[in-house]
Amino acid sequence: MSNETIQRRGLMLVLSSPSGAGKTTLSRQLLDNDSQISLSVSCTTRAKRASEKDGVDYHFVDTASFRGMIERREFLEYAEVFGNYYGTPRGPVEATLAQGRDCLFDIDYQGTRQVREKMGSDTVTVFILPPSMKELRARLERRAEDSREVIERLLENARKEIARWKDYDYVIVNDDLQRSFDDLNAILRAERQRE
Repeated sequence: MSNETIQRRGLMLVLSSPSGAGKTTLSRQLLDNDSQISLSVSCTTRAKRASEKDGVDYHFVDTASFRGMIERREFLEYAEVFGNYYGTPRGPVEATLAQGRDCLFDIDYQGTRQVREKMGSDTVTVFILPPSMKELRARLERRAEDSREVIERLLENARKEIARWKDYDYVIVNDDLQRSFDDLNAILRAERQRE
């Protein structure tokens, strides 16, 4: 047997959920506990929330810059949601996968579909469900980052997103954060072995 190390190609772990279901918390826990995975930082034209950092949570860009990136085909996926654009830059993702590292995505069902179409077997998808719509409303209100009108719009959008859970490889009901995190880790370990 040769002394050459076999380099595996990284995988793309896509997490989707309605806003407030816990995917951002689960993503942060995974990133803090697994040195072999990096976050794919999306671009957006929406305004930065007080709790967010440019280049960490999103790359905040203006609409003209975003449209230029679309024209140059620099996105793996992109969508317009509530009048704002969101998109995943292709270059950093390809570089991460080529290094044998995994890439974590926090994107919606539209983006998930586009990524799966472009990247195929490199993609593993997980949908995070809230335990109930009542609990989802409570989480959004506790977050205290959005107006009542925005919360109502998020809840309406959540109903549409939740209907897409069957399009995903795995589903986690986030009624207990530690159990959900353990389930997410188990999915990632199993998918890494499959390669």
